[in-house]
Amino acid sequence: MRFDLRHVRAFVFLSEELHFSRAAQRAHMTQPAMSRLIRDLEQDVGVPLIARTTRSVELTEAGKAFLADGRAALERLERAVTNARRTASGEVGLLRIGYMDFAINGRLPEFLSAFSRYRPEIRLEISFIPTFKQQEALLAERIDIGFMIGPFEESSMASYTFDDNRYVALLPITHPLSNVRTLRLSDLADQPFVLGSGENWGAFRNAFFSICHRAGFTPRIAQEASSSEGIFGLVAAGAGVSVYASCVRNLQRRGIVIRDLDDVSEKIVTVAAWATPVHSPAVSIFTDFMLRVWGSV
Repeated sequence: MRFDLRHVRAFVFLSEELHFSRAAQRAHMTQPAMSRLIRDLEQDVGVPLIARTTRSVELTEAGKAFLADGRAALERLERAVTNARRTASGEVGLLRIGYMDFAINGRLPEFLSAFSRYRPEIRLEISFIPTFKQQEALLAERIDIGFMIGPFEESSMASYTFDDNRYVALLPITHPLSNVRTLRLSDLADQPFVLGSGENWGAFRNAFFSICHRAGFTPRIAQEASSSEGIFGLVAAGAGVSVYASCVRNLQRRGIVIRDLDDVSEKIVTVAAWATPVHSPAVSIFTDFMLRVWGSV
């Protein structure tokens, strides 16, 4: 078939006006050009679509059948054009976002809620991904934005310090040190530790081992867990103590006490990272909102 969108649009206009001159005006063309489009369309379809007389224009039965599907096809194409333009402008789109425990337990939920109110047409696809795997996913373009333990120093990526947390100690409520209001990390040197597993908590473990070494000891790991809930459960059960981010205070926990670590000045930094230069309008809108609006809150 050789006919295209111009032919279908001309036929729809003519079927609504049943008058060549008025249909041509709506289509912003001359009447001969309109007649030529309809004639070419009928030749391609192979049957008459219009019954013409000197006084009237009517649709044939074949024309009525073609009109129903032709109008629907035209509406779908026009909707496709509109969606393409809205996507290009960032009005609609999809953002694939990775996060880790400290981000989702910290400021991230509030931020994502605020962004969704700001741009409800942009759909957020949110996945838990550990920090190192987020870095791989960003470089492979499997996600658009990552919220991870920083820093992420990569020339093809931009990053923004989204949040930071103090290191805090987690103790079973029955632990002798639970009655001490503040602790030093060195106070825990002889304690068995519960930590996140290397697969999911590699970035945190690297940072934690570093501060332990500066405090003069290597932590003795008694148990490992793949998730925050697993860590909390093991600590509450008395399997050992742990060190976590201060965002833990946003969560409900049973059987655990949280204590500040007075001798640890370092922060656990959560960064947002994305590829640069930015080619996606949705990513541009998201990062602009984060830097310009959220960053000032």
